[in-house]
Amino acid sequence: MNQTRSSRSVPGLLQVHGVTLEYSTPDRIVRATQRVSFDVDEQDRFVLLGPSGCGKSTLLKAVGGFILPSEGSIRLAGRQISKPGPDRVAVFQEFDQLPPWKTVRQNVAFPLIASRTLHKKEAHARADEYLDKVGLTAFAHSYPHTLSGGMKQRVAIARALAMQPRILLMDEPFAALDALTRRRMQEELLALWEDVGFTLLFVTHSIEEALLIGNRILLLSPHPGRVRAEVHAAHLGFQDEGAMGFRSATHRIHELLFPAGPEASRPALRHVA
Repeated sequence: MNQTRSSRSVPGLLQVHGVTLEYSTPDRIVRATQRVSFDVDEQDRFVLLGPSGCGKSTLLKAVGGFILPSEGSIRLAGRQISKPGPDRVAVFQEFDQLPPWKTVRQNVAFPLIASRTLHKKEAHARADEYLDKVGLTAFAHSYPHTLSGGMKQRVAIARALAMQPRILLMDEPFAALDALTRRRMQEELLALWEDVGFTLLFVTHSIEEALLIGNRILLLSPHPGRVRAEVHAAHLGFQDEGAMGFRSATHRIHELLFPAGPEASRPALRHVA
């Protein structure tokens, strides 16, 4: 498991540099992340991994343009992110993302029409294209309440990819699914990535899911989130689950996330050799 990243000659598609994120509660200001830096390259499957409260979902919202850093910068294709935009589309774990009064086809086409990206006829044609990619052509005229949780997530993914964003943001999208459906959705996501070649920024608190989904994994410390290490996992896949190498990688990541002894007090552990 390679845990070092070679020096870069070309800037990443997404550049997060020294980002500190804070939010207010009724009685105090909470620091979610502390000077987090990473780059996401074109067609990366980049995973933010860490325990609850490490700021990974807050980081995703900042990349989406919904939160501005109190320190540092976030750039996409060289441009500073200051607000939401169609070049970044998010998929969450909640199943109520789909307006219930619209059919599946209408749900996928709606953002394209609302953003004036495409005219109605073209939007419906693209919706049909991406529904076919997620295997839901037969349900194009169904309503969300008739779909299972996994099918609703496939509609949400089709809707996001139909926008053809520069980067797809996914915040624990399969966490609410049962184990079998979750595994199927993980496999389908990777098959879609092979087909479409999108860039993915994926949040999870599951080490196993991170190893299956990601080719690069950024490990974040408990609150406030700091970079512990970056792990390369492109060589691991579903066929390796249960094998010695996969178990070893899982154990090593756990050690990096929750170090014992003197290492536990270090503020950050970057690119461990």
